[in-house]
Amino acid sequence: MGSGTSGYGSSRSPRAAMAASFRPTSARVIAVNAHGKVGLAAAWVALLSLALAAPPPTAADAKGDEVVHRMPQLLSPEHRDDVLKLVRKRWQPEFVPMILDLIPLSRDGSWNRELIGLLEEKTGEKLGYDVEQWYAWLWAREPRLHPLYPELKAAVYGLLDPKFRGYFSKDRTTLVRLDEVRWGGVRQDGIPPLRSPPTIPAAEAAYLGEGDVVFGIAVNGDARAYPKRILAWHEMFTDEVGGEPVTGVYCTLCGTMILYQSGGHRFGTSGFLYRSNKLMYDQATQSLWNTIWGRPVIGPLADQEITLERLSVVTTTWGEWRRRHPESRVVSLDTGFRRDYSEGTAYREYFATDELMFGVGPRDRRLANKAEVLGLVFARHPDQPLAISARFLEENPLHHDRVGEVRFVVLTDASGANRVYETGDVVVSEWDGDATAIDDLGMRWTLTEDELRAADGRTLPRLPSHRAFWFGWYAAYTHTRLVD
Repeated sequence: MGSGTSGYGSSRSPRAAMAASFRPTSARVIAVNAHGKVGLAAAWVALLSLALAAPPPTAADAKGDEVVHRMPQLLSPEHRDDVLKLVRKRWQPEFVPMILDLIPLSRDGSWNRELIGLLEEKTGEKLGYDVEQWYAWLWAREPRLHPLYPELKAAVYGLLDPKFRGYFSKDRTTLVRLDEVRWGGVRQDGIPPLRSPPTIPAAEAAYLGEGDVVFGIAVNGDARAYPKRILAWHEMFTDEVGGEPVTGVYCTLCGTMILYQSGGHRFGTSGFLYRSNKLMYDQATQSLWNTIWGRPVIGPLADQEITLERLSVVTTTWGEWRRRHPESRVVSLDTGFRRDYSEGTAYREYFATDELMFGVGPRDRRLANKAEVLGLVFARHPDQPLAISARFLEENPLHHDRVGEVRFVVLTDASGANRVYETGDVVVSEWDGDATAIDDLGMRWTLTEDELRAADGRTLPRLPSHRAFWFGWYAAYTHTRLVD
């Protein structure tokens, strides 16, 4: 089951044509169906004509509600010319994000040029056919969103997947800019999470090479490895490790692998993104959660100030993880899905360039977009995020730092894997790059996945951290401190 075609039309990426046809920004024009995903079949277009029943015209439609109700028909060849005239006549700046939502769904390049022409006419901007440039322009301004924008999003995307209709409503709490929530090209769970994936002993994992990247976790002494080559096709797993229900979220686009305690929720892949970071959903309420924050941002749970507890995960090589944990279990190729799980297959083109598949508003050029950083956000100081350049840590494998009163040390081993431990008053002065540290008083400390253990019995607890691409981390935490 671990080999063969992807089922998405390309063996290279779960986002199928979106990643397989990935090109630099200058070539990502919407004149030729930019995203190449779920097509508008004839039945789809017919449904669009009825998607939002237009209310009876009123003498004064100051809010443009009638226009919004008819806007999905811009994708219907039968109605689009009349609706375009109506949109042009009653134009409001709040229509910009709605047009941008519709453009990628059209299969008609000439019609897309008409819609881009409308945007250029009404905004005075000459940004051409690159939708990402239009989004960058939009996000650089204060948000102006029509009250019915959530309903339009629900109606249009609900035709791609009926489950999408439950995500958006003017009555659902929304804590992020809704025009920054973009469809990622798949239906709900179209990138299928792994649910309690089958595992095999490390000694039986002949399919893994020594240098293959794995995400290693150890909960209550239960060591598990989740290979990147498998998770790149699934982006999420729910499992029970060491008796604890956990959720691992791997956002391929922003390079984050984060482990959370599930907190009683059963999560899945929503199909939508926020600032190029996947949004997950919980099955009970269909609330959308920001995966890098671990918090619900749209829906009924967004009112409840929930934050999932982060657990420790390390990005390392299979050879290094197996050496440290010969008793570890690792996810089997027999996942129940047909994918090409070869090393480096999924997202090869995306990982090979610094270009983004989806634009983000805030950027910081101190590092390249996809330069890796170690991200730290502590529950005691959630408003003080810290990013440390992976290159800096390779050059400084013993690094002391602090966030608020939390003092810690980052130990980087020979494979480049980073682990963070709270030190208190202990000052680690030596590190052998493997398993032993020595403090400034000469005490020897032994590295484990849970803690540093001193010869006299003292322990220093591990602190959660994870790798991320710089652009993704900064987009989530624009106020972050950076060590480079």
